[in-house]
Amino acid sequence: MERAATRSEVQTERVTSMAGALATSEVRKRPSAASWADEIRATSALAAPLILTSIAQMAINATTTMMVGHLGPESLSSAALATSIYSSFMVFSMGLVSAVAPMMANELGRDPHAKDELRRTVRQGFWAAIAIAVPIWILLWNAEPLLLLLGQAPDTAKRAAFYMRHLQWGLLPQLFYMVLRSFLAVLGRPMWTLLAAMGAILVNLALGFSLIYGHLGLPALGFAGAGIASACAASTLFIGLALVVTVDPRFRHYRLFDRVWRADWPRFFELMRLGLPIAVALAFETTIFSAAMLMMGLIGAAAVAAHAIAMQIGTLGYMVPTGIAQAATVRVGLARGAGDVDWIRRAGWTAYAMALSASGLVALFVVLQPRLLASLFIDVEAPANAEVVALALTYLGFAALFLMTDSLQVVIAGMLRGLFDTRVPMLIAAFGYWVLGLPLGALLAFGFGFAGVGIWTGIVSGLGVVGLVMTLRWARRERYGLVPKRAAPVNG
Repeated sequence: MERAATRSEVQTERVTSMAGALATSEVRKRPSAASWADEIRATSALAAPLILTSIAQMAINATTTMMVGHLGPESLSSAALATSIYSSFMVFSMGLVSAVAPMMANELGRDPHAKDELRRTVRQGFWAAIAIAVPIWILLWNAEPLLLLLGQAPDTAKRAAFYMRHLQWGLLPQLFYMVLRSFLAVLGRPMWTLLAAMGAILVNLALGFSLIYGHLGLPALGFAGAGIASACAASTLFIGLALVVTVDPRFRHYRLFDRVWRADWPRFFELMRLGLPIAVALAFETTIFSAAMLMMGLIGAAAVAAHAIAMQIGTLGYMVPTGIAQAATVRVGLARGAGDVDWIRRAGWTAYAMALSASGLVALFVVLQPRLLASLFIDVEAPANAEVVALALTYLGFAALFLMTDSLQVVIAGMLRGLFDTRVPMLIAAFGYWVLGLPLGALLAFGFGFAGVGIWTGIVSGLGVVGLVMTLRWARRERYGLVPKRAAPVNG
């Protein structure tokens, strides 16, 4: 459920102005990105650290799961349940604040010296983070009734709610981090976000090991310690980037934290207008995967285990197109701000080709080595696991298709966000996932007896339709009025 987790961010060089501000001569010198080769280099340089950052953030969750697993199955299941609920709200919130990326890219593309504009957008990103985090905090603090309403056993709900009351405080710093991550990505400095994520991994490991088991003179808090460690890791992400933008002379001239309490309602509501459809679209995507897992549960325990294996591999592969999609949002947003339709075309199709090519390579490996991949999660030689292994090998074939279709829809969504086009893609996602994909999967699984294969067919079909329809929308972007009618003149 943490895919989205995910689920925005341009390469530009430092220039010192009279005010000492960071500007971007690269945008002025070649606003059309000059050539396809230039665009490939710029997108690659931006996407690579973003991909690694997403993988590093996955590692934080993985290390927490491993440490909690040593406390026993009850602690692991309760923590996993709480994390699943928490991640759903996190994905929605991240979708909302991710709107700062296309907004800042557009401002910087329009004016490479847009210091004040970027600061105002970052400020309202913080405001949006607070506006969404506070009500979610209240809801998560009362998670036990919610879990009971969802049919969880009372003991499990109580333990999960206890864990949630420690985990939930990481939400706001994580959202603040997302705002600063977008700022650095728009300025072409995403490597700082990777370094912050690596630091957060170390904090999570050190605090988790100490607080869960009672080492280094700290009390043994059990899985509550894991929740505290995760919240501190999220705070580390934000504190790390806050120090960077405050201390580094390339960024401190933006004075991002000056008068952060000052309201800017037009910009705030523009961010909400752009971000809420992104958040809802991500919620549609996240919930369809939750629903698929629940349907697998109706088939049997072996189907659930095999599905989990295939989804873990698919989610890891998904990090590649996600990073490229975030880069696409920034590159297209810059081109939109510059008013250059040729640059928009190059930026979009470059990211599109890169995402499909990278996902194709990953999918090919999944097809060629399914047994090797399954062995990372389960003993494929044990007779007791034969049913799970057989299903996992089948599902991994669909996971390869899933990688291609999911890559298609996520990169196109990123490209359209750069054009400020979020409402129609949200409606397309709603149709593809909940009107087509999920009902088709249920029909094939239970109506025609295809079981798990039917569910996977529905997922892949829904993702594929969403990707193809949004590709058509991108191809007709000028007809729909999503881009300037004429290219801006080249400066320099």
